[in-house]
Amino acid sequence: MGSSGIEFQTDPSQYRHWRVEYDGAIANLIMDVDEDAGLFDGYKLKLNSYDLGVDIELADIVQRMRFEHPEVKVVVMRSGKEKVFCAGANIRMLGGASHSHKVNFCKFTNETRNTFENAETDSGQKYIAAVKGSCAGGGYELALACNHIMLTNDSTSAVALPEVPLLAVLPGTGGLTRITDKRKVRRDRADIFCSLEEGIKGQRAVDWRLVDEVFANSSFDESVTAKAKTFAEACTRTKPESGISLSALDKTVADDGSLRYSLVEVNVNRSTGIAHITLHGPDAEADSDPDNMVVQGEQLYYLRLARELDNALLHLRFNETEVGVLVFQSQGDLEKLLQHEEALLNNADHWLVNEILVYWKRVLKRIDVTSRSLVALVENGSCFGGILAEILFAVDRSYMMEGEFEDNNHPEATLQLTAANFGLMPMGNNLTRLQTRFLGEPEAVDIAAENKAKPLTATDADALGLISVSLDDIDWDDEIRMFLEERASFSPDAMTGMEANLRFAGPETMETRIFGRLTAWQNWIFNRPNAVGESGALQRYGTGKRGEFSKERV
Repeated sequence: MGSSGIEFQTDPSQYRHWRVEYDGAIANLIMDVDEDAGLFDGYKLKLNSYDLGVDIELADIVQRMRFEHPEVKVVVMRSGKEKVFCAGANIRMLGGASHSHKVNFCKFTNETRNTFENAETDSGQKYIAAVKGSCAGGGYELALACNHIMLTNDSTSAVALPEVPLLAVLPGTGGLTRITDKRKVRRDRADIFCSLEEGIKGQRAVDWRLVDEVFANSSFDESVTAKAKTFAEACTRTKPESGISLSALDKTVADDGSLRYSLVEVNVNRSTGIAHITLHGPDAEADSDPDNMVVQGEQLYYLRLARELDNALLHLRFNETEVGVLVFQSQGDLEKLLQHEEALLNNADHWLVNEILVYWKRVLKRIDVTSRSLVALVENGSCFGGILAEILFAVDRSYMMEGEFEDNNHPEATLQLTAANFGLMPMGNNLTRLQTRFLGEPEAVDIAAENKAKPLTATDADALGLISVSLDDIDWDDEIRMFLEERASFSPDAMTGMEANLRFAGPETMETRIFGRLTAWQNWIFNRPNAVGESGALQRYGTGKRGEFSKERV
């Protein structure tokens, strides 16, 4: 951890916990955690247990696999240690971490699991978990997020979710929901499974749908290789032989926490608890030739912007926990921005363009589940259009300048809808942000679609329901100031609860259940003495003493 806080950028030369062996269409992703390389002091990462640092590397690998190794069709997740696949999140780390770090850690691991879980649909990369040895807690959650789980049949290999009996907490990365919603384990069997410290082995794990296949130890490696080849041959996507490189971002962090990238600025005011995030439009003209896009690689406008915004969001989450209000702004040529987007949409079947678009889907989902008050300001000279307009529908409120403003020479504020706003980037509830916004009046989505490709003024956008409030020159400064001051004065706990309840209208999915129910319950449980008190199970783990529990049901 550096002076600027936890850093989410890494690269293969810095990995301490994972290695990848590439073999054409198949990649072996090997977890071999360095127990002495924890992110913080005070614990050892024994038995392939993990902390945030381990998961930052995994997130980087999954991302690089998409952009740098698009030839990969199957990823086999394995352990590099004997008799253990992964023991899950490190208990000493959890016991010593602050409450906010524990909850943010669970959220980040969820986002990482979702990324490789969806890799088959988004990128044609299928993940196999090859489980040898103990696979417990977060280790089994790693496997659950894979598309296929293979288990060896021996005395040491089992899958388990032992958090309830051992630690008085819940699995933190969607385990409960994935066994019921994804693997469709019978409810009574799931109840038994989640109460067993030792887990379930062999054929019983297959019969209960906890894994897909079980093999004798002697034939396990051969069977995994054969399955990977079968899956690779079944993949019908055309894959390029090589990808593009992703180098370190151009990033500086000031003493006050403000960030500067090439296209993103984050101005942090710790005294008010407010951060302003400004996204800048492109300077260069768009190139619509996909071959030229590959040559430009990481310098492509929308890819560079996504990487910088993604990193900024993570930095704010973990390193600026008392900054409770994020204000999104933009500046740039809207027409030029939309030309860059059009170049992407016209080549959406190209592998690199597809990866950029699904990356934006993930970044926008990260905004959706960020536990901060989110507001957008559509100002004169802004460039909220298409993909960037999705931010306006992700935030809790949006304000738009109406008409000309004194001492402001920028063009009048407009926003513009494109095809990207109508199905390309769904939320976790599988609805678009406009469908979620207009859940009670679906005809409003159709009316909005009729106004695609038109620059919409504040009056137009307000009439279409696309913004919260439009304000003229007389009211803008005072109204924005009063709103921000009021928002920052409210209880952050109440705000987190209110915003999370309001953002995900409509149907529940496995993803919304994982982020909504699990995060809410874990947030509460991580504060309860039964788990984290002096005599709680999380504190006593490894001492030989069981936790002492208050028997009161709340």
